[in-house]
Amino acid sequence: MINNTIITDLFFDLDHTLWDFERNSKLTFQKIFSELKINIPLEHFIRNYRPINLSMWKKYRKDLISQEELRYVRLKKTFESLNKIIEPKIINEISKLYIEYLSSYPHLFPGTINVLNELSDRYNLHIITNGFKNIQYKKLESSGIVNFFKNVFTSEDFGCKKPHPLIFRKALEITDTSPSSTIMIGDNLEVDILGSMQQGMQAIHFNSNKDPLHHHCIIIDNIDEILNFI
Repeated sequence: MINNTIITDLFFDLDHTLWDFERNSKLTFQKIFSELKINIPLEHFIRNYRPINLSMWKKYRKDLISQEELRYVRLKKTFESLNKIIEPKIINEISKLYIEYLSSYPHLFPGTINVLNELSDRYNLHIITNGFKNIQYKKLESSGIVNFFKNVFTSEDFGCKKPHPLIFRKALEITDTSPSSTIMIGDNLEVDILGSMQQGMQAIHFNSNKDPLHHHCIIIDNIDEILNFI
């Protein structure tokens, strides 16, 4: 259980935790496919894209691929899985437009604004994200939540990605906060939850990806359930 008596600071992941990545991503591809007249059923594309994207992000977190490879190969592999031949220049155009359009969509998980309003009155709120810095700031601005956070820490700031210990240690150092007085809220067990807990932080797992249950920390299915524990 959470020890509320000593909590001063809350650290949130962004994608899949506050910002509804899957919904916004789908809308982005819908716009791009319409503009470029790509005749592939969107639902089929998204169904194949999601696991491929997650797999590619895992490689990116481990520094096995570059940012450019991540953006190109996840699309290439998805089209190949659908037996669709798409020219490299078209894939590059889709990749460019995806990055350009994605952060303009503002959809958050239901209850996010209410949760942040309530928590910001009592705690210092921060973001720790592996997303690309300029894109993450745009997401925060377009969704209207940027002003809730005292700090936004990205993997680009520290040259490493969650769950690397350094990104958590540097965030704690900059905020002058002891691990035991913090909670990390995120969607990824390995990256957000175990990564932060190994540094002595408390954690709440927002299971937006419907991952298998575990006993490492509190698990919630909706973001507003946070208020039941903090």
